[in-house]
Amino acid sequence: MAKYAIYGALKEYPWLPDPAPLGSYSGDDIIFLLKDIGSSIQEQNNEERERAIQKGRHYSEMLPIEYKPVPEYIELFHQSLKETSLRLALATAIVSETILNKHTSESGMGTHLQRRNVPDGMSPNVVLVSLARAGTPAGVLIKKYIRRFYGLDVPHYSISIIRDKGIDQNALIYILQRHPGCEIQFIDGWTGKGAITNELIKALLDFEQEFGMVKGTICRDMAVLADPGYCAGIFGTREDFLIPSACLNATVSGLMSRTVYRDDLIGALDFHGAKFYRELAGADLSNYFVNTISRHFTSAHTKARHLIKNNPGMGIDNAPEWLGKKETSKIQLEFGIKSINMVKPGVGETTRVLLRRIPWKILVKSIEHPNIKHILMLAEDRGVPVEEYPGMNYSCCGLIKSMEDN
Repeated sequence: MAKYAIYGALKEYPWLPDPAPLGSYSGDDIIFLLKDIGSSIQEQNNEERERAIQKGRHYSEMLPIEYKPVPEYIELFHQSLKETSLRLALATAIVSETILNKHTSESGMGTHLQRRNVPDGMSPNVVLVSLARAGTPAGVLIKKYIRRFYGLDVPHYSISIIRDKGIDQNALIYILQRHPGCEIQFIDGWTGKGAITNELIKALLDFEQEFGMVKGTICRDMAVLADPGYCAGIFGTREDFLIPSACLNATVSGLMSRTVYRDDLIGALDFHGAKFYRELAGADLSNYFVNTISRHFTSAHTKARHLIKNNPGMGIDNAPEWLGKKETSKIQLEFGIKSINMVKPGVGETTRVLLRRIPWKILVKSIEHPNIKHILMLAEDRGVPVEEYPGMNYSCCGLIKSMEDN
């Protein structure tokens, strides 16, 4: 009854219109609950944005210049995809199987997942909600996996969540209006120090309080392909390796920018904003990325089911340790860094620091670690010092330069 109370609590809220189609993925794979603000916002280079952020402007009020990827980064993407596609397929399979087991067992329908075509009314009432934009490719992969092996066409939306500003409430309301009584499963690509996971927990609590819902009505579990930060409830692996989508920007995320929230651009009944880079269609690798990984689904499906059957509880953590948050705080203190937001742990976040921010220093667990070859290459290319820091759980950590030092 609690889940169906969501609809009653929101029935007086204006019925939100369907969004305009966005992105380069098939509409069968995803619906972006975002407002296209491309014509209304001026992009800024990395140094301009870094200075503004460190002077107090929120990162979600600006967009970086979205360059067409240079050949070196395209090569890095292809090489890392070749090396990790099988691991990512297995991580996708473990997460997908865990999501279905969780939601069907809660609904008393677990036995029906053995059938390729699940009868009407017997499928889990789950809605996949990926967090734009790192979560978007992961959500598309999970949607494709579930459709292929179980014949379930579960709804999949991508919505915005912004550190310190919370989740897009209109997007959440839209989903609850269209799917009363649904069980929402949030999805992201990977974890760093857990800032977005923590933001999600807080944002859902605020949402429930605002709309008079029972605390915990909306599931807080985050599902991620990789959880080196030890802060997700559902994960495919905890190994810290490069998920290739971290190498590129819009061209591996459905040609969508990171999300934007500004009062002058987003109205009371609007979704959070983003820019759709139609002009980069010739360089788009979004569908190539998911299709390359999907080619390994058959073997991953068999292996994941075997692993889960023989390791009950695999891929689930009901009491995460939040190691990423602890390690990041330790690094911040040791290196005298002004803000915790300038410490970016994990291979994915370190890659982004080197490609999109102004890096100061890169910490690595070991120079010889096989997962950081591209990190060393990028650091050398940009003239960024690399320091061994063997006590980390992560493979590496990127430290952002204080612009006050310039």
